Amino acid sequence: MPAARNVLTPEALAMIDTIARTGSFAAAARELGKVPSALTYNVRQLEDALDVLLFDRRSRQARLTPAGTELLHEGRRLLEQVDAVANRVRRVGTGWETQLTIAADDIMSRSTLFELCDAFYALRPTVRGLEGTDHSPGTRLRLRTEVLAGTWEALVTGAADVAIGVSFDGAPPGEVAVEPLGDLSFVFAVAPHHPLAAGGSPLSDAELVHHRAVAVADSAQRLTRITVNLLPGQDVLTVPTMRDKLEAQLRGLGCGFLPEPIARPHLEAGRLVARDVLRPRTTARLAYAWRCGTGPRGQRAPLGLALQWWLEQLRSPATRRALIERQAGPLPGP
Repeated sequence: MPAARNVLTPEALAMIDTIARTGSFAAAARELGKVPSALTYNVRQLEDALDVLLFDRRSRQARLTPAGTELLHEGRRLLEQVDAVANRVRRVGTGWETQLTIAADDIMSRSTLFELCDAFYALRPTVRGLEGTDHSPGTRLRLRTEVLAGTWEALVTGAADVAIGVSFDGAPPGEVAVEPLGDLSFVFAVAPHHPLAAGGSPLSDAELVHHRAVAVADSAQRLTRITVNLLPGQDVLTVPTMRDKLEAQLRGLGCGFLPEPIARPHLEAGRLVARDVLRPRTTARLAYAWRCGTGPRGQRAPLGLALQWWLEQLRSPATRRALIERQAGPLPGP
């Protein structure tokens, strides 16, 4: 029987992740370019070495046992750490990261993010190689969309190198730096045919509780999830993204607060109606944060050149404003 440490390879952990993600051995085999029998054999080898069952054989689907679920979670963490080690080694040798992961909150402007990606890829910087030749750093960008506490979680767990659009007021951990991004105001809005659209007096919580709210689900898995502007006992339609929330409210499926830049064109066109509420007007104070790390003697480790470039862009007031305001069409004039 092979030793557990000899079978717990990155390839084996990635295999378990693929099976769990695709939901079947056959689908995972197609994605990995293997025949199902070979995949089944590899899983049995892993189970024999660990002396546990990883998948419930009574189910037609690839359903993880509790032991398999633990291996999946820890395996994903280990794979992230392996990637981080490779990233650090390459950064030491060239100054450029192998990969830079950017977690952006769902309320950030997607068009602005992609324009920043376009500008980064257009840099075409060169570095001096070991043999004296110039070559492109080739940093791969990975974008993650998160919601509320999930954006901060992606950073502090090491899943992301920089987080854009976090709401954080406390003291950051020692290996994380935080800078302000800007304030984002929210407006309470409903469709013109929604029952709350009529009337002029501010809405009280006693009135709102009788109407369905639309909420975006917090994407955090480990940190405490944040619930915003929901009342006890209120019916809630939960959606995955702010764009889905907007669509639901345009259809009159519920009410709720929307970022003012996202709601603005629909308010101007009459597709949404803004209503005053008795509770204080909602404004989110947003920030961006990044992992700075420490060296062997406790000093701040040097930042990779790709991260330095992104932080330089985020220091620009125009970029920060665009990330918050540029949700639909061009920005208004200064």
